[in-house]
Amino acid sequence: MSHIFDWFFAEYQNVPPYLVALEITAVVFGLLSAWFSKQDNILIYPTGILSTAIFVYLLAVYGLLGDLVINAYYFSMSIYGWYFWTRKVDSEHYTPITKTTIKEKQISLGIFIGTLFFIFIIYKVFDKWNSWTAYVDTLTTAIFFVAMWLLARKKIENWLFLLAGNIISFPLYFYKGLMFTSFQFLLFIVISIVGYKAWKKNLNKPETSLLK
Repeated sequence: MSHIFDWFFAEYQNVPPYLVALEITAVVFGLLSAWFSKQDNILIYPTGILSTAIFVYLLAVYGLLGDLVINAYYFSMSIYGWYFWTRKVDSEHYTPITKTTIKEKQISLGIFIGTLFFIFIIYKVFDKWNSWTAYVDTLTTAIFFVAMWLLARKKIENWLFLLAGNIISFPLYFYKGLMFTSFQFLLFIVISIVGYKAWKKNLNKPETSLLK
């Protein structure tokens, strides 16, 4: 067992302790945010904002540009989602969980394609096309951008995009040496599946409370 721990923490041997502590903190808040999302609980946003704010700093330190852009987008989309989720459709009910409309599917496609071009330009400007991971980062960024927009709009399909992005990100972050973050994505895979099933049960149901 000690060999497993030695191997797991080997990636952190030359990393300042405060960065390791920040990564663990960001992972904890990220998992809390994912769980609150599964619960359809508004606390998804304050916990998510804390997690993404820390990750933006960490990823800037590590020079992981694509991942930094993702988390900066998460931060801004969390603020938008916080507003959208708390918006009432009448005097008693909040915005319910629904499926995407044809227009929202078109917007999702536009976000996906637009993100691919956006990340391509950023990587080109900063000369980041130096590893195969850059291409995977571009794909996951586009997937997560769509997922976060759908989540902010309370669309059940967000879980399908999150599941795809999490499956790709789990081994990717493992390869990058961010072991705790990689483990986070492994748990995100499970939460994505459970979350989809939970949201499906509450599809189109009137919401009277955001704390569940």
